[in-house]
Amino acid sequence: LRALGEKEEARRDQIWQLLRTTELQLAEQFQRFAADFAKVEPQRARVSRIPVALPFALQLFPAASFDLRQAFAVHAQGIARGVHNERGLSQRDKAFTLTAELLLMQHTCHWFCKSKAVASARMAARHRTPHAQLVES
Repeated sequence: LRALGEKEEARRDQIWQLLRTTELQLAEQFQRFAADFAKVEPQRARVSRIPVALPFALQLFPAASFDLRQAFAVHAQGIARGVHNERGLSQRDKAFTLTAELLLMQHTCHWFCKSKAVASARMAARHRTPHAQLVES
């Protein structure tokens, strides 16, 4: 937002270049995080697809779950693709895409800790963005 708010193109470019270093660090850090999380025991990395938290849902309905290790690997790839701008987007659109990737990753983390309903409610309350819009973005 800071770069987009600048009126002078030279100043905008300077801010985008500053952000580039941060973006590269973020992609690298999240890649390392996903690689480290991939070592977690499979049973501890399961996330229920049932929208609300139910006690023992993972044990009772194991097919209604997904592997968080794989989800974090997908997020790491998405963040890296956004940072490296493989699609050749404008700086504005690249920033939009990266923001969506980060919010989706945050949604997944909240989903793991609570439930999909809680994660979606937090996205709507904190960022005024429904989950479906994040996925589309």
